[in-house]
Amino acid sequence: MSGRPLIGISTYAEPGVRWGVWQLDAALLPAGYPRLVQRAGGLAVMLPPDAPEHAEAAVARLDGLVVAGGPDVEPVRYGAEPDPRTGPPARARDAWELALIRAALDRRVPLLGICRGMQLLNVALGGTLVQHIDGHAEVPGTFGRHPVKPVPGTRYADAVPEETSVPTHHHQAVDRLGTGLIPSAYAEDGTVEAVERPDGHWVVGVQWHPEMGEDLRVVRALITAAGG
Repeated sequence: MSGRPLIGISTYAEPGVRWGVWQLDAALLPAGYPRLVQRAGGLAVMLPPDAPEHAEAAVARLDGLVVAGGPDVEPVRYGAEPDPRTGPPARARDAWELALIRAALDRRVPLLGICRGMQLLNVALGGTLVQHIDGHAEVPGTFGRHPVKPVPGTRYADAVPEETSVPTHHHQAVDRLGTGLIPSAYAEDGTVEAVERPDGHWVVGVQWHPEMGEDLRVVRALITAAGG
């Protein structure tokens, strides 16, 4: 292909959002996500929640997929009872994004999961989550920073070979890895901070929020895999 790859980004569905004189239901995406894709050399398109059976057709039109951050994955998706600290479910979004992930895996479309997106990728492949950890989301509504260390020999380490400080805000994490996933970066406390598939299909998840920082290397690797 030539030109900029078309990268779909999953979005939020939020009721009663106000702008100007209007208060309406909206499909939303923090501007950092499309800007990240654009700065890395891709064309960004928003993918609002839809019927899961439409995911295959949507992914067929894309060169790459980003599953964005957002609310906690409903624990029933990985066979767990909800912890009191787990947030309310976003069932329509869970269903839609799981379908997008499975379509991308089936069609071998390059895929990047960010925060919730990494967690949902793990769940889609049969993994589980830790429903609460301390120290990775210290102040509500703000992003902290902490170092992550790459695992040598991984696709992530190829893109970012050194330890880096990353913008982070999350209270859940990968527990048992999904089938075919390997860890490719860790935090200092041992939390898995990145995962990937070691086969020829470009599939990476990062627990932090690259859209809130200046380091484009992971997303540039996605764009390259998507044909950019």
